[in-house]
Amino acid sequence: MYQKVIEDIKRNLGPNNDLNRKYLISQIDIYKHHENSTEIVKEISRMIWECLTPEEQEEFVRIIEEENPIKEILIETEFYIQNYDYETALEKLDAFMKNKPKFYENNEKTEYHFFSNPLEELIFNEYIGCEKELKIIPEDEPVEDLFFVYGFLLRNASRLDEAETALKEALRINPVSSRVILELCDIYKMKTPTFNKFYFYNMDALKYAYSGEDLARIYNNLGFFYYEENNPELAIACYKYSLKYENNPFTKEKISILESKSGIALNEEECAGLMSNKHIQIGAKPFIIENLEKLAMEYEHDNLLNQSLFFYRLLYSVKKEEKTFKKIKELDLKTRRMKRKI
Repeated sequence: MYQKVIEDIKRNLGPNNDLNRKYLISQIDIYKHHENSTEIVKEISRMIWECLTPEEQEEFVRIIEEENPIKEILIETEFYIQNYDYETALEKLDAFMKNKPKFYENNEKTEYHFFSNPLEELIFNEYIGCEKELKIIPEDEPVEDLFFVYGFLLRNASRLDEAETALKEALRINPVSSRVILELCDIYKMKTPTFNKFYFYNMDALKYAYSGEDLARIYNNLGFFYYEENNPELAIACYKYSLKYENNPFTKEKISILESKSGIALNEEECAGLMSNKHIQIGAKPFIIENLEKLAMEYEHDNLLNQSLFFYRLLYSVKKEEKTFKKIKELDLKTRRMKRKI
């Protein structure tokens, strides 16, 4: 295993950072053809970073940012997307993707994945898992974002087959990404003769969803599905349940029209009962809620307030509890006070 190589390298480090850097650079050349070269070089690079002065680190970050083609193209594309110039954004990405290198392809021994936050990795390990060796794609190489944005732009241009291919690549990289799965759902809503794929992908997204925004979108999609299946009762149930997570006026209008036409009126308990009878998951999974709580509290305990707030806000979005809302207000106030002291 490559850990022994790293331990051997560390044993030869001394108090002089200049000498350490020269030694570590020489080790990169020695191990660049090793079977675990990616991991070894990554760890050596981390050790070299620790040998740099703060000024050298700042300069290194500047150079890396300037030479990161994926980040560069995403920043450039985002500018056009923000200005609703999707055509130019797609032209830029089309040109980039034609000349792109291969991105972290899986092999017989290894799977490469990326997770946006620690919760996604927990969800992956719980519901999918990895029989091969799992290797995490570095954060500074946002390949999931690249394929997601490309898929979105291709879908917007009605190049649906290409959009599906790009989004499936994003899903290979992050198999528990609800945003990617829901983008695929939008494609299957448009391009397939039946809505079977649309339904099953929504059910997958529901399994992994950890935000109120995603839950609202999924239940809205299921409302559409059951409306197309001529089941107004279940359509109303799903549409109404989506309002628990997002107060959407368009959804309210759909419900009002359906209720008027069908004469069906349901309360929240009846909605949940109808959905359960169809084996539709009610809200976020207990595993996800439990780990949202755990992560929020762990980060709070470590005084990492921004990270803690991130998970508390997600927790509140899926489980509208007053105590969580109070905790968010408390930490938000504490964060602002800390900023004023700096």
